[in-house]
Amino acid sequence: MTWRQLVARYPWRWNSSAAVPTIRARLSLRLTKTVVLLTGRRHKQPAQTGATIWLVGTTRYQSLVYDSCRWEGVALRPGDIVISTPPKCGTTWTQMICALLVFQQPELPAPLDRLSPWIDMTTRPRIEVWADLEAQQHRRFIKTHTPLDGLPIHPEVTYVVVGRDPRDVAISMDHHRRNMDFDAVARHRARAEEVDGVTGASPDATPPRRPLPTDERERFWRWVEDDRPITESGATLRYTLHHLASFWDARDDVDVVFLHYDELAADLEGEMRRLAEHLGIVVAEERWPELVDAAGLAAMRAKAESVAAVTDRELWPDPTTFFRQGTSQQWRALLDVDDVRRYAAIARSLAPSDLCDWVHRPPL
Repeated sequence: MTWRQLVARYPWRWNSSAAVPTIRARLSLRLTKTVVLLTGRRHKQPAQTGATIWLVGTTRYQSLVYDSCRWEGVALRPGDIVISTPPKCGTTWTQMICALLVFQQPELPAPLDRLSPWIDMTTRPRIEVWADLEAQQHRRFIKTHTPLDGLPIHPEVTYVVVGRDPRDVAISMDHHRRNMDFDAVARHRARAEEVDGVTGASPDATPPRRPLPTDERERFWRWVEDDRPITESGATLRYTLHHLASFWDARDDVDVVFLHYDELAADLEGEMRRLAEHLGIVVAEERWPELVDAAGLAAMRAKAESVAAVTDRELWPDPTTFFRQGTSQQWRALLDVDDVRRYAAIARSLAPSDLCDWVHRPPL
């Protein structure tokens, strides 16, 4: 996809770091020259504005747990790192890797969910999250589960996208939901909305949760075959592949790095070095061993209280479940040959073949 196709595809609005009004418009080809011009991977800003101008996606993704409209209060900075992953694809792992590269020490100065805030998460007042992020002086690395068309696109920001075989995502999400206190999430969200003075998909307005099947196979197929609109479905196969495809289609025009869960597991040091090089972060050779050790899942599991995605024990009572096993192809114990064929047909109907081949290990 070309940049012009990208900006024409979604109902973007544009924004500026200068004190100028935000202009809401569906960008067309005639408007691209006044917004941001891109040639290959090099970005140029219009000289007449004296400010970096970026696009802001206006597709809103929301559920009880997250709401992408919270990005509207975030002012991106040159050098920011946006970690955008579908749920259960290695988000916290990637946040930890970025933290270690930024601070270059195994002991972090604060809990990971404060150093790398989850912008979309609805259980903290957004004005607090925005204030915490604005006060940060280090190179920022920000978590989101929002696809590209719901995010701001800044010419000097790197987007780190992590993929994982969706069949493993389904298994991981199944365990994750069983550790989640949905009633506590609803209470925290209601309090946050009260502080913010806003209303959204509050507990009363959120559709009631469907009871989960007692059979693990049935839960797997519900996740795979869920055809609700992706803007309000939460984590499903459809949402997972859409999220990845939104960046995959724009990978030649946006500064994006793709990581894969299996490649992190197979060669953590190599992938950390590749990411550091892309981000322009220089690490002294003698520091690499301790940084790689600290990024290992065993080390993170041992520090789960401070590095889990959400450290509030009321929401997720057992933080170690964020690092439950960390292994791949657990789906093989659940699916037979016919199941694999059935799954492959669905997945291939939802995403480009090259993306399907990349994210599934082995390819479908």
